[in-house]
Amino acid sequence: MTMLKTSRGRRLMADILTYAVLVTMTIFCLGPIVWMFLTSLKVEADIVTSQMQYIPRTITFQNYRAIWTQSNFPVLITNSLVVTTITVAICVLTGTLAAYAFSRLSFRGRDRLMLSYLLVRMFPAVMVIIPLFVMMRTVGLVDSRFGLALAYTSFLLPLFVWMLKGFFDAAPKELESAARIDGSTRLGAMVRIVLPLARNGLVASSVFIAIAAWNEFIFALMLTTGQGSRTWPVGLQLMVGEFQLPWGVLAAGGILSILPVVILFAIVQRAMVQGLTAGAVKG
Repeated sequence: MTMLKTSRGRRLMADILTYAVLVTMTIFCLGPIVWMFLTSLKVEADIVTSQMQYIPRTITFQNYRAIWTQSNFPVLITNSLVVTTITVAICVLTGTLAAYAFSRLSFRGRDRLMLSYLLVRMFPAVMVIIPLFVMMRTVGLVDSRFGLALAYTSFLLPLFVWMLKGFFDAAPKELESAARIDGSTRLGAMVRIVLPLARNGLVASSVFIAIAAWNEFIFALMLTTGQGSRTWPVGLQLMVGEFQLPWGVLAAGGILSILPVVILFAIVQRAMVQGLTAGAVKG
């Protein structure tokens, strides 16, 4: 009886510690977002004050109105959407074929090429900015949304290939072989058999690429000079002046910027969770 009580006590203590850790992590992750949202609803007098003002005494939407009407924020958001869409499209079209080749084909230099993809991710992005800038200027793609998407692809495509290859590896090869025996081509078997099986993994990989492209700052700062191709992270940074720091407007811009990501997660969350957990119970 004593051992039973001791076992129950240990389980109860483990549950309490687990919930405590989860609550702490939730507060740590959501706290800055909640604080940014509350700041976006405050007037300037409640933001810049000697005493901390957690809850806005006067709720105002002037910050949202200001960033939407008095700045080029709609253009910045549109540029980010276009660049992110192009980046994801390039990664999906080329990365899917590359991941399938690495997963299903055996060719000379396969392992070395995969290792080189991994090495690309090890170098800081700032090291390749100057070579990319020279190349983009040579072909006339500096300060263009397509050129910026190509720059994003240069360091996001290896990540996409590595992630998607794992999902292709988990797809049974026997079904693909049966389709080939029935007369299907390799490309047809990939489209009709492998891709449906790895659909959730493809969605998860694409979402990761989209988020990385949406939030990218360094490449957008160095490869864009005008409003025609500048993205929202650069636009928000340029709002900070030498003698001006509009916290309320910046907070409103941050909230508006994460809304597309939240909507995207709401749409694909089920497929993404299934993709991230695919293969966890294999075998």
